[in-house]
Amino acid sequence: MPFASLEEINEYYKKNIESDLFKTVQNVVPGEGNSQADIMFVGEAPGAEEDKQGRPFVGAAGQFLNDLLKSIDLDRGDVFITNIVKCRPPNNRDPSLEEKKLFAPWLKAQIDFINPKAFVPLGRHALWNFLPDVTISKSHGKVFYREKDDRFVFVMYHPAVALYNGSYREVLMNDIKKLKDFLDENKGKNKQTEQFKMF
Repeated sequence: MPFASLEEINEYYKKNIESDLFKTVQNVVPGEGNSQADIMFVGEAPGAEEDKQGRPFVGAAGQFLNDLLKSIDLDRGDVFITNIVKCRPPNNRDPSLEEKKLFAPWLKAQIDFINPKAFVPLGRHALWNFLPDVTISKSHGKVFYREKDDRFVFVMYHPAVALYNGSYREVLMNDIKKLKDFLDENKGKNKQTEQFKMF
């Protein structure tokens, strides 16, 4: 069904998705950012701080994501940030396959409305939603083309990995620079008529 705004999408799916997760959260976390963004960052599910505030990526991992964006002259208002699952699973457990399926129409509606040129899945769970056969350890920092929807997927680790293992901080900083290179190389190009440069 056609939606007039992201807010309308959010209200519709809050009412029409039947998930036990709604019973255990303080806030649903639909996502935020530019409704006409060229780039959509997609994580797995909200954490504790996100659940408190009702906003995505506002905890420690979110602060690092802000730093990553700033390092390539972007801020949160330039992109759209969301998660596959819009409610925090209890005790920060991984969302189940069933939960991912339940929330999938919500993400699809956001994608259809925003119509981004590229996705940046953060972490393996988000990556498998877009590229189920790709391994993050071998593919981070690379761009893949999805012919089925004429969009690009830039693979990145979740910023949270750098909080637990400091060596990943440099990996993520290097990868985000590759994203900037990709965006700069293809600025103003029409992906339907011109061949984008691949890494």
